[in-house]
Amino acid sequence: MAQAAIADRQRAVTEPEAAPTTEKELRAHVELLERRLRKGDEQRRAMRHIMSDLNEFNKRLTNQRKAMIHIMGDLRETTAEMQRREQELREKQEQLVQAGKLATLGELTTGVAHELNNPLNNTALFVGNAIDLIELGATDQGRAVRELRHALQQVRKATEIISHLRTFGRAAPASCEPISLRQVIERALFLLQETFRVREVEVTLDLGPEEPVVLGNPIQLEQVFLNLLTNARDALADAPRKAIRISGAVVAGAVEVAVADTGHGIPPELERRIFDPFFTTKEVGQGMGLGLSITYGIIKEHGGTISVVSPPGDGAVFLIHLPLAPGVTEETSAA
Repeated sequence: MAQAAIADRQRAVTEPEAAPTTEKELRAHVELLERRLRKGDEQRRAMRHIMSDLNEFNKRLTNQRKAMIHIMGDLRETTAEMQRREQELREKQEQLVQAGKLATLGELTTGVAHELNNPLNNTALFVGNAIDLIELGATDQGRAVRELRHALQQVRKATEIISHLRTFGRAAPASCEPISLRQVIERALFLLQETFRVREVEVTLDLGPEEPVVLGNPIQLEQVFLNLLTNARDALADAPRKAIRISGAVVAGAVEVAVADTGHGIPPELERRIFDPFFTTKEVGQGMGLGLSITYGIIKEHGGTISVVSPPGDGAVFLIHLPLAPGVTEETSAA
């Protein structure tokens, strides 16, 4: 370009008539360069604005990251606190369930004492017979052995009762296993049979031909039926006909159990509160109002539901809905 400019000047000296044209070209060239410089300046200014905006965005992004880190930290602390409180609540609930079991055992003391008294008396009788035979020098040793074997059977019966009470009374582990619902109900009835006999309460159990198996904790479910049967027993105190019916059926992968009594029923205005903690219709000193609340919590933990139906003057019916154990559900579907 410098050589071209020198050549143009030489032309302007040697060829005067060409000077105006060369000057115009130079001006045009200079204007073109100036426009390019201005355009470059504008692009640089635009780039500086873009860089400035990018820096500002990066600052905001950094601040947002810091805020997010703080939020995540607060969320972790909140989650840990919630887990701690849930654990405390779970422990309190377990303590409440245990207290309910011990209260139930306290109410059953008289009946259980009678259940133990029978085998103990029978044991003393059989052992006494055996001693008499031995002291009298009876030649038939087989008879004395038979008496001792009868005594041993009674000892085993008493041992089973004590073992059952110890199992029910201790804190139940949080484990679940497939269990026969019929056996759970029969164990609860066994503990209450003496009090039913004394109060002349007729009890009927009809779970149908099927053997419903549920996934759960046998001790906790036994407590459910002990609570319901104890409430039904108390509701029959002044009823003209004293009867409790336990019925059940397997329906659509679940078992439905109804515990019905022939008492006076529950007033409609109290049905909604019947499962509330510390709510009771009994007189002061006859109940803490925890039985049905504990029952509700146990059934809920087992994935089931419990409700009450009480037509006026026609007793109360507690309805329990529990899912069957997975293997049983599959077999039922296949059948």
